[in-house]
Formats: sequence, structure tokens, C-alpha cells
Amino acid sequence: MTVIVAAGLVGCDDKKAQTESHRASPVQVVEVIRQDVPADLSFVAKTESSRAVEIYSRISGFLDKRLYREGGMVQKGQVLFVLDKQPFEVQLKEAEAALDSSKAAHLVAKQNLDRIRPLAKLKALSQSDLDSAEGQFQTTLAQIANAQAQVESAKLNLSYCTITSPVSGYAGSALQTDGTYINTGNSHLTTVYAMSPMWVTFSMSENQEAKLSKEVADGIMKVPANNKFIAEVELAGGQIYKYPGRLTFASPDYNPNTGTFEIRASFPNPDNVLKPQQYVRLIVKGATYPNSIIVPQIAVQQGGKGHFVWVINSEGRAQYRPVTVGSWIGSNWLITNGLEAGDKVVTEGVLTLGPDAPVTIVQSTKQEKVSRPMQDQVAKNMPEFVQDPDQLIQTDPLTGNLISSSSTPSKNPVKAAPEKEIEDKAAPSPTKK
Repeated sequence: MTVIVAAGLVGCDDKKAQTESHRASPVQVVEVIRQDVPADLSFVAKTESSRAVEIYSRISGFLDKRLYREGGMVQKGQVLFVLDKQPFEVQLKEAEAALDSSKAAHLVAKQNLDRIRPLAKLKALSQSDLDSAEGQFQTTLAQIANAQAQVESAKLNLSYCTITSPVSGYAGSALQTDGTYINTGNSHLTTVYAMSPMWVTFSMSENQEAKLSKEVADGIMKVPANNKFIAEVELAGGQIYKYPGRLTFASPDYNPNTGTFEIRASFPNPDNVLKPQQYVRLIVKGATYPNSIIVPQIAVQQGGKGHFVWVINSEGRAQYRPVTVGSWIGSNWLITNGLEAGDKVVTEGVLTLGPDAPVTIVQSTKQEKVSRPMQDQVAKNMPEFVQDPDQLIQTDPLTGNLISSSSTPSKNPVKAAPEKEIEDKAAPSPTKK
């Protein structure tokens, strides 16, 4: 009797095990690890010429001819427009004739003074005659100076008839046609756009700044030493522009109309691939999430109490695990709380699971580290003008705190001039007016 009962119990256990085996859900899992995760930041951005020079005529007159190809490349000093020179050549001749007349009058006054002085000493002429002669002499000297100034002014106006480009770059369309009378109302002739370096500007919202600042303050995110961020441009179609850039400016104040502040990166553009006013995606690299855990987005579910994942325990059963999620990292979620290294997180088959449900792991993958070129290696590939530490932004683009800013001029025409040099040269306005 005892043997029969025991045999029955064994049979029941076998049937129960077989039933659970049939009920076990097939799942795929990933074994998570802790690693330093790149915290790349992506923004919609717009390209902008680092020096867009509006070309104006400085004088009034008839536009004789345009000497450049619209939309083409022009060099610094290249002639763009020529105004009718004849009226100004006549003015120069008149000024030179007036100068000659002043010199002749001065010669007569000098000769007259030379005759009167000895006679005045001998009391043959009165002191009044001497004073009058000396006054006439000084007057003719002033007339010569004035005539010389008129000659210089006429030469200057004549030189303004030839309008050249103050920078190398692409010239825009001509705003005035040949034969047009140019005056103060229509003196804008064209614009020349310097192509290298090319600026790429983007805006960061107040909410973004607050979130990133909190992550940095809480130790979730780590920024690179000395704020040595690297910028990349993603062109239309997903192509990455081959030259990396540096952040070179961050506005210390918010735009009250948009609630954002402007940040600018500078890129070398020797091949003129980047054009002004392009919309691109700017990727800011250099920050990391140290010792962090990421999981595929498909593994993270959301319920009434927030986000959660399914973790498989050592007994092969599913466990409900609440998690705190951070930023998206590509196709992954950053997990800031709830998981530890070695946890097996379900990535496929989550819809059939319940608490303590048996599972069959059909595929288990150990998470690979996120790969990306090392920061130092990327820096080695940077052009010279952006490797210079003086070119690096000293404003924290994550917190918005302005530390300082400086720059060192560069005269290399291919390795584009830093911003400070551009601003210094732009200050006296090299445009033709």
C-alpha cells in the first residue's frame, strides 16, 4: 500500500514539473553591466558664416559694372564693382588746380613779405604794412593746406569707385544692376560670406539646462576636464561631417522671447561642404554617465506606478523590478536606480510574463560596452586651431555658468581664424560705403 501511494506522489510531481515546463514562457535576456556611458547631446542647429560682410558703396554715382560671378568664390582684395570714375577724376583735377593756385598765391605773398621786411626795419614802411604782408603770407599757407586736403579727399573718393572684397569667401547676388545710380538709399551692393570657419548655432531651453545641471550636480553626469567638449555635425541623410569642431561661445543670458540661450560651435570648412543657413544636427560629445547601467528601450515597461522591467532570478522565474529611468542613449534607456550589474533583464517575451512566472531562456546575451573613439584620439584628429586650449569655451554649456573666454588669433587662411580675430577685424567695418 505504501509503495502504491509513493508511486502516485512521484507521478504527480512529474506531471506538475511537466506542466510548468509547458507553461514556461520563452524569453531573451541581456545581462547588464556597469560602464561609463557616453552622454552625447543632440540639438537641431543652423550653420552661419563666421563673417558675413555686407558690401556698401561709400559714394554716390552711377554703377559702371559688376566684375565678379554671383555666387562664386572671391578673394580678399578682389574687385567686385566699379562706379563711373569720370566725375571723380574731374573733381581730382579741380582740386589739384586749386592746390597749384594756392601755391602760386603763396609764392607771391612770400616775395612781397621778403621785400617789405627790410623796408619796415628802415622805417620806410609802416608796421601796418608789415603786419598785412605777414597775414597774407599765413593765409596762403592755410589755403595750401586746405587745397591739399581737397586733393586727398578727391583721391579717396576716386578710390571708392573701385569696390573690393575685404574677405575671401562666396559672394552673394548683386543687389544693384549696371547703370543704376547709387546713393545712400540703395548703397548695399552685395554680401560676401567667409566659409571657414563655419559657425553652427543652437539653442538650449531652460528645462534642458536645469535637467543637465541637476544630473551634473547629482554625479549622474560627468563633464570633460576644462569643458573640452567635441562637436560633430550630422548632415542631411545622416552623414557625419568629417571635421570635428569646438564649442566657442555660450550666451550668459536667456532670450526672454524664447526662454533659451544660444550656444555656438566653430568648425573648419576648407572644402566648403558647409554652407550658411543650413539646418543640421549638432552632436556635443565629451560628457559621460560614469559607472552606469543601460538597457534596451524595448525592455522597459510602464505601469501605474512608473517604469519597470522583468528580471529573471536564479530559479528561472520572472521578477517585477521597478526602475528609475534617465535619458535615452541611442536605443537604450539609462537606468539610474533599480538594477545592478549581473541582472538578467528580459528583452523579448515581456508581454507573456507575470510575477514569479517560470521562463525558458532561449537566448542570453552579456551586454557589450558602448564603443566610441576615445576622447584623446578624437582630439588628435582635430585641426590645429581647435586644439589650442585658448580656443576652448570657458562657459559651461551644461550649466550656463560663464567662466571666462579668450582666444588667440590665427593667420592661416585654411585653418580658419578664431572668433576673437574675426571680431577684432570686423570692428572697424571693412565694408565699402
